[in-house]
Amino acid sequence: MNRPLSRRATLGGALGLPFGLAAARAADVPRSGVLKYATLGLDTSDPHRHTGAIGVQQAYVEGLTSIAANGAVEPFLAEAIDISADGRTYTLRLREGVRFHNDDPMTAADVVANLERVKTKIRGGWLTSAMRQAEGFEATDARTVVIRLREPYAPLPSLLSEMWILSPKSPGWDDTITLPIGTGPFTFGEWQPKVRFRAPAFAGYWQAERPYLAAVEFDLRDEADHALALRAGDLHVASVTRDKLRPLLRDPSLSVRPIKDTTWYFTSFNNRSPRAPFDDIRVRQAIAYAIDKRAVMNFVAGQDAIVTNQMVIPGHVYFDQATHDADAHARPDLDRARALLREAGVNPAARRLEVISWQSAYPQVIIQMIKRLGFEVNHVALDDVGAQRRLGQYDWDLALFESGPRADIFLRYVRLMSDGPNPVLWGGIQDPELDALINRAVAEPDEARRKAGYLAAFRRVMEKYYFVVLGHEQSLIVNRAEVEGWEPGFTWSCHWASGGLAGTRLRARA
Repeated sequence: MNRPLSRRATLGGALGLPFGLAAARAADVPRSGVLKYATLGLDTSDPHRHTGAIGVQQAYVEGLTSIAANGAVEPFLAEAIDISADGRTYTLRLREGVRFHNDDPMTAADVVANLERVKTKIRGGWLTSAMRQAEGFEATDARTVVIRLREPYAPLPSLLSEMWILSPKSPGWDDTITLPIGTGPFTFGEWQPKVRFRAPAFAGYWQAERPYLAAVEFDLRDEADHALALRAGDLHVASVTRDKLRPLLRDPSLSVRPIKDTTWYFTSFNNRSPRAPFDDIRVRQAIAYAIDKRAVMNFVAGQDAIVTNQMVIPGHVYFDQATHDADAHARPDLDRARALLREAGVNPAARRLEVISWQSAYPQVIIQMIKRLGFEVNHVALDDVGAQRRLGQYDWDLALFESGPRADIFLRYVRLMSDGPNPVLWGGIQDPELDALINRAVAEPDEARRKAGYLAAFRRVMEKYYFVVLGHEQSLIVNRAEVEGWEPGFTWSCHWASGGLAGTRLRARA
């Protein structure tokens, strides 16, 4: 889990890594192999506008920090960060010798331009609210950036792992970037949305002699069967759901490894424009009582499922055992659910429930549980783009979704805020009191008080029944034996400072 920095800390000293990797021009380094990779999709060519799952774009863009496999913050394009005693001034020392894919050197002025772009031109992105906390950015020399905040902002070091640094010469900079010019080990090549993306190696990458691969090819198809492709050798690294896992475990050419953080599953209500009777908290409670969380999560993740009522799992610094133990919906209670419907004057047989989900199997399990109350259910299962579009219309009642690993707990809470990124999965919550609770937690420099602040915010979520957490699973990635130097990280990221694609090799298949 993330280890917080002290109020006066230097990231390079406290969390630095002995890379010993001097910046080098490596055009003459032999590279070989095209790695076939399939985990998540790519929703935009503009990294600053990205709000979905992260699994592709780190191949060609890098952050100022990154998240190590153990969840700790580590230096990346910023080799050191000094935080003032009051938590309001961050001084970033940039790594020397980093070049963009157009061969321009990365300077402090470029970093400031990226920070300003996110603050002034991007609406709804991951870092929009964080950048609004900044009073100003300054390049004090070619390698030093100073960020001055209005008040302390504890998640900033983690969030800077998703502050993608791009050349201001990237086409579309003033609107939507169409060709991102980053600093990553691979470049932005041919992109066919929802089909494939090819990223050729960058010969001028700052980590000496890396990358070792000639290119990475990402399979972006939503419904592709990764298990069959892995066994056939058509994919080298891919995510696999547990229902496809058994034959892969028997294949000696394949190995299965979990992502370190978890994906959490939840049931959301339409909070932006709720239709009667689902604007009645008793009806929301009834739906929650009808769901057997353990059965759902066992279907999703089998014996490895983690059932809880929180966005994090036991062992996480922000997990609260007392809240977990008090979960009113730890077990289903159909009698209680029916009593609540009667109390609310609702005849389920006269109501049709509009349900949205992705094209997964587990929503059907939940729907069958809800139908036991007597509701008619119209279930619409959509791909990622279709689901985002339909959710944004707010003409539905219930949404059954999951959300993947994130670099910092704030990246889960920010989506619950009135102006948060991609809020549709959680029903578009609009709650100024919840916003204030989250903002107070974010500004709190003391970890214990920050935890209490986040817990107060989550208790409001539970009291209002904005959504109900079902549980967690660790997502799985499968590697073929010919892949060397690759291990899943803390999140879906394909590349980070101490691991990922830059150090991956592909040997000849036996």
